[in-house]
Amino acid sequence: MAVSFQTIDEFSAGQRLDNFLVKILKGVPKSHIYRVIRKGEVRVNKGRKKADYKLQQEDIVRIPPISVTEKKPAHVSDSLKKILMDAIIYEDKGLLIINKPSGVAVHSGSGVDTGVIEALRSVYKEPIELVHRLDRATSGVLLIAKKRSVLKNLHEQLHQHEMEKRYTALVKGTWSKKRHTIDAPLHQNSRYAVVDSKGKHSVSHFQPLKNFTQEDFSASLVEVTIETGRTHQIRAHAKYAEHAIACDDKYGDKEFDRQVKFRGLKRLFLHAHQLTFTNPLTGDIQKVQAPLSDELTQFLAKL
Repeated sequence: MAVSFQTIDEFSAGQRLDNFLVKILKGVPKSHIYRVIRKGEVRVNKGRKKADYKLQQEDIVRIPPISVTEKKPAHVSDSLKKILMDAIIYEDKGLLIINKPSGVAVHSGSGVDTGVIEALRSVYKEPIELVHRLDRATSGVLLIAKKRSVLKNLHEQLHQHEMEKRYTALVKGTWSKKRHTIDAPLHQNSRYAVVDSKGKHSVSHFQPLKNFTQEDFSASLVEVTIETGRTHQIRAHAKYAEHAIACDDKYGDKEFDRQVKFRGLKRLFLHAHQLTFTNPLTGDIQKVQAPLSDELTQFLAKL
């Protein structure tokens, strides 16, 4: 690898030099990164800097030859670009909001070459970042920041629990039409989120909207709000409450899934339908809604 130069964009501005290098030099041991900084092989605007130097926008960072695992840029299909551009439900100078389809990952990794963020970067040709995540199988409102100041502000709203997320789910069994609160700590093991006293504080509220009952089949359409944002929180809490979400390949109920698949459901029935937050650029309270896909509405109509 030859000497390279990186110009700091607004998403990297304010980041420590060492953390910036860790992010872009994937697979390089931190000890090696600190060594090249200490020896002055890394330069910022042609001068030596310490590891804790806070990068400024337009700084030029000289990176010495370091062997890293080369990753070919993933090819982004035109069809994926079109799907995502058609899914945009709001856009301004600092924010992009899409109704993410089910089955599309938000970013690459775990066997996925391309996700929402990589595809949109190939369209916008400028730095953009995910504000939060949705599971690959979950559809609905997804926020993407086009400015670092917007990203920081929205992350602070998430941290302070000032952003309200509402989901729609179809779950196993009928549930009385009152709000059911699941306050159960979740621990992430290598494969699943499990209720465990050593886990992180996690709270979900399930509000049944409509019950469906047939001879051998019962289900509830519920609205879910969450106070915390743990990985797989809604799915794990639904399982814990013995009301597993339909077509959940990790936390589902096999017999219930067989019944809903027989009736035509082919995907996880979990959809982020509404997000309420303060728009960092306008200061206004903004409520964004994403309608259910035709696939889900048509399935419900048959129950």
